[in-house]
Amino acid sequence: MTTVGDILDYLETLAPRSMKMDWDNVGLLCGGKSRPVTKVLLALDPFEGVCREAKQWGAELIVTHHPLIFNPLKAVTDETALGRSIQLLCAAGISAVNAHTNLDCAPGGVNDCLAAALGLRDVRVIDPMGTDELGREWGLLRMGTVECQPLSEFLPQVKNALHCQGLRYADGGKPVHRVAVGGGACASEWQDALHTGCDTLVTADAKYNQFWDARDAGLTLIDAGHFPTENPVVALLAEKIRVAFPTVTVKISETHADCMKFF
Repeated sequence: MTTVGDILDYLETLAPRSMKMDWDNVGLLCGGKSRPVTKVLLALDPFEGVCREAKQWGAELIVTHHPLIFNPLKAVTDETALGRSIQLLCAAGISAVNAHTNLDCAPGGVNDCLAAALGLRDVRVIDPMGTDELGREWGLLRMGTVECQPLSEFLPQVKNALHCQGLRYADGGKPVHRVAVGGGACASEWQDALHTGCDTLVTADAKYNQFWDARDAGLTLIDAGHFPTENPVVALLAEKIRVAFPTVTVKISETHADCMKFF
């Protein structure tokens, strides 16, 4: 019988805790390692609707990218969505596991998936933070190349590949060829992308001044949204867990989607 601990140990081989940022919270955040698992629900976030879906489907485990608990809690009540989620999981005996910044940095993780979704070639790590047991470099950002093209041609490719409702961008004034990617909130790393010779950075959650600073430095900054830039990894995780644990039924959440809308 597969247990929560078995799947947790497997995720450790894909995205070791040693690769996470110091401020992050990863691993088993609710439940128990010895609990048996026959159904796993995957989603980018363990929001209340995802927790309800897991209960209704009969899952014993939720695997997500973002953590169920990020900041220290002083109370767990039904007055907040997080409190209701934790109470629901505990009452239903559902465990919650996540791999966050360790999955961002890991080989084959969030940012490699983003690079693949955008069709980047010759992908490598920008500013490697170390090597794994297989000798592969790991770190936050990735960079690669596309056929040299005008920004006007690249933008719809990004929008279609990531299923974005819209893009925010500042034009650095160069053709698109050397592209850096950082899923989620990586706009603060724009100088690293620039210093490695990239002309474009695809990321999310960019601030007003970051658009200006990147543009003025000659780097095109594209904000494709947090959910669209990170969600591609969910399908990869689902497939890997499905292959590693063939007796476990694996499902991607049908209710979770980007909450941001464009008018």
